[in-house]
Amino acid sequence: MARAVIDRRTLIGSSAALLVATRAFGQAEGPVRTSAGSFQGTLEGGVRAFRGIRYGRAERFQAPRPVPAATLPADAFGPVSPQSGDRYGPQSEDCLFLNIWTADADPRAAKPVMVYIHGGAYSSGSVTDPLNDGQALAARGDVVVVTVNHRLNAFGYLYLARLDPRLADSGNAGQLDQILALRWIRDNITAFGGDPSRVMVFGQSGGGAKIATMMAMPAAKGLFHRAATMSGQQVTASGPLNATARSRAYLARLGVPETNLSAVLELPAEKLVAALDATDPILGGGVYFGPVLDMRWLSRHPFWPDVHPQSLHIPMMLGNTRDETRGFIAPDSAKLRGLGWDNLAERMAPELRIDVLPEWVVAEYRAKFPTMTPIDLFYDATTCGRSWRGQVIEAEERAKAGAPAWVYQLDFASRTEPNRGAFHTMDIPLVFGTLGASGSQTGTAADARAASKAMQDSFVAFAKTGDPNHRGLPAWPRHRLDSRATMIFDTRAWIENDPRKWQRELFARIPYIQPGT
Repeated sequence: MARAVIDRRTLIGSSAALLVATRAFGQAEGPVRTSAGSFQGTLEGGVRAFRGIRYGRAERFQAPRPVPAATLPADAFGPVSPQSGDRYGPQSEDCLFLNIWTADADPRAAKPVMVYIHGGAYSSGSVTDPLNDGQALAARGDVVVVTVNHRLNAFGYLYLARLDPRLADSGNAGQLDQILALRWIRDNITAFGGDPSRVMVFGQSGGGAKIATMMAMPAAKGLFHRAATMSGQQVTASGPLNATARSRAYLARLGVPETNLSAVLELPAEKLVAALDATDPILGGGVYFGPVLDMRWLSRHPFWPDVHPQSLHIPMMLGNTRDETRGFIAPDSAKLRGLGWDNLAERMAPELRIDVLPEWVVAEYRAKFPTMTPIDLFYDATTCGRSWRGQVIEAEERAKAGAPAWVYQLDFASRTEPNRGAFHTMDIPLVFGTLGASGSQTGTAADARAASKAMQDSFVAFAKTGDPNHRGLPAWPRHRLDSRATMIFDTRAWIENDPRKWQRELFARIPYIQPGT
């Protein structure tokens, strides 16, 4: 992994060198002055960008702390949370930085604020990814865009409270980072032209799950006013006993006795990252990290047995892509090599992530769709059983409670790898307008621009009013159980009632417990 770097000047120098090579930079007019300090950003295509603003300070396994006001350049990303691999860097445990894009840093502008929480489950990812760049969205939508880095994996979600009472906040530290960032936004975003009474959080994959969790955390109450989740749900959180069992497995992999956790506080970050390959005693595979029902910061599950009362008044958008699992498992991967009817059930079982007889699922699908191939059945069943099921439950629970919700499905397929369809993460560049960025598979042709315009305008309308309807779409009704209206985004957009009804009813027969609980 990249070495942990905490020297701020080194970070600014290395990041700025990279950015100069890829963007035309200019000096923005004067610094923006806030109660948190003064920040000098850069000017990019008529939008002022402020990168690497510190919103807090992280100490290992503790809740984050606010920082005193300071004046620093805001022209380079801060470090990202330590994680496996070197895709994102530099890395540091002290990674509590946010970034802001605004076309009008005037306190009188009062623009809606769109705060993005990145994906990568709870273990990886960063908002420094070029797909998450906020310049195009801020320019098109006349909004203030904020992206937030926070602690991940063991640094953000290793639950040690039952082993050492000094570490009572350890299991939800990553969530507390995001809440501290939202407090910073509430207190300071006016100076950047934002309206602190119209803050929308949106996030993809793990980012959506983090948002769903915050909707059940009292500490987050009042800090955001709309929520949009993109292929990311959190129906239930990890139970404290299972989370403790995972922590014990992780500590064993580290070689640290659970009776002396002072040792784990002193280990280099690289050692903690290397131990992330510990085997999960509950699920098998790599150890799961995620929010914990610690009865301190999270005292009930977000969407079980129903919607948390705290979030009933918050309008919510929920969406998934049509072919989610094609983003996790490539058609030429070892898991699918030699796939046929004789081994389909066995190969599919671990990817369904629910306790169901896989042979029964295969038989039901073959009876309903006799011409479906083994690989298409694999992708459809795992998408609906693994990725889509949680979204269905969240939308249903909100509909039962009369809470405002709008549901979408992305059908726009990859233009660079068409055999992967509308796979997981396809909606990120469409919403941000980063179609030509590294990692985007949308292409930049007119059809991609049309799909992006429809999605961007819906997200912006939602940020402004709490309703995603706009003139460029057919009427988009709220989600109700008697219709299940769903906006389908493709090269055009249309409403379909209860898409995949058969799959929904099939998997509704199976009790749902979110992986990791």
